[in-house]
Amino acid sequence: MPKYTREEVVRHINEHNVKFIRLQFTDMLGTIKNVEIPLSQLEKALDNKMMFDGSSIEGFVRIEESDMYLHPDLDTFVIFPWTSEKGKVARFICDIYKTDGTPFEGCPRYNLKRNLKAMEEMGFDAFNIGTEPEFFLFKLDENGNPTLDLNDQGGYFDLAPTDLGENCRRDIVLELEEMGFEIEASHHEGAPGQHEIDFKYSDAVKHADDIQTFKLVVKTIARKHNLHATFMPKPLFGVNGSGMHVNMSLFKNGNNAFFDPNGELQLSETAYQFMAGIIRHATNFTAVTNPTVNSYKRLVPGYEAPSYVAWSASNRSPLLRIPNSRGLSTRLEVRSVDPSANPYMALSVLLAAGLDGIRNKMTPPDAVNRNIYVMSKEEREENGIHSLPTTLMEALNLLKEDQVIVDALGKHLFENFMEAKEIEWDMFRTQVHPWEREQYMSFY
Repeated sequence: MPKYTREEVVRHINEHNVKFIRLQFTDMLGTIKNVEIPLSQLEKALDNKMMFDGSSIEGFVRIEESDMYLHPDLDTFVIFPWTSEKGKVARFICDIYKTDGTPFEGCPRYNLKRNLKAMEEMGFDAFNIGTEPEFFLFKLDENGNPTLDLNDQGGYFDLAPTDLGENCRRDIVLELEEMGFEIEASHHEGAPGQHEIDFKYSDAVKHADDIQTFKLVVKTIARKHNLHATFMPKPLFGVNGSGMHVNMSLFKNGNNAFFDPNGELQLSETAYQFMAGIIRHATNFTAVTNPTVNSYKRLVPGYEAPSYVAWSASNRSPLLRIPNSRGLSTRLEVRSVDPSANPYMALSVLLAAGLDGIRNKMTPPDAVNRNIYVMSKEEREENGIHSLPTTLMEALNLLKEDQVIVDALGKHLFENFMEAKEIEWDMFRTQVHPWEREQYMSFY
């Protein structure tokens, strides 16, 4: 997206008949929130004087300290192309500030910027990110509510008429391109009703912003096709779940710090150290990168999602993979992350884990170039391969033990995240599920 000055924002608003402005931000759980204001309040918003009640937002503040300010980031200005020609809607993504003029520690976007400053202090210029968010399309019923009826029975790279989501995907791509996205690929994924649209990599803050915008566009355009788009990690039993693979690289002086033409696999010492940090902290950051009860229904053997902590340059069963591209495109791919994650928080913990590896000059274990899913437990132990957490509660307990990851979240986000997720787990744990009735009602 282009860089905007205040004057350019006003000019675009006048030229495109914008009548309303959405001041958008993301809460701790990754939910997009917004305050919509009429054009008459634009100057107030651009002066960072728009206030809202932070006590109403999950993970923000207590009621006695509720007033907060929205600071629009001009570089995130975009006009929603699907809005009415009678009066279009534009959007800014905002950072959250306290009444004393300081950034709010519980703002996930600010927290990512805080971690990027730690990266810069280590001499790096940028943390570049490319993601692959997957989603399912389900039909809506006559009342506009989601059903469990899939829109198609297609498979990986299928096309119409098998892939009935093709027209919806195409419209999503057109809307995204009109909003400034550079789309690299759009295709049907492996499971029926599952889709993927890939957009160009960018620096971490912009890419996290883009993920949130992408989700909003996908859901909005799907509904125009009488479909419900969900980024739930595992909406259906027996098929692949939805992941959000994260491709990462560090840049220094304009060069990819992970590339070394003379290194093993043409990877630099920095890349191996970053990789070692990811592997060292993987089980402990999983609560953040896979933050729902449902996330752990995806992280099981047999459905392409990783469930073991290892790395490879040649197979896709480990958690961390090295794609073939080299030079400026050299990168590490973490395959465990799912699209229910708050992207700002997920990138914060991934960056902190990798930087810890560099800071402490860690060495990764040997690559695992066999299919881990066919290894016995003894073979995995011999190769030093650990399992990812199998439940949200297990992941939360591991998170608490890792000071590097706790510090990456900061005190406010960590404490509120733990509280919210422990409540979520307890609600799931105490609920009686249909599977239990099917198994036990008649038998006992």
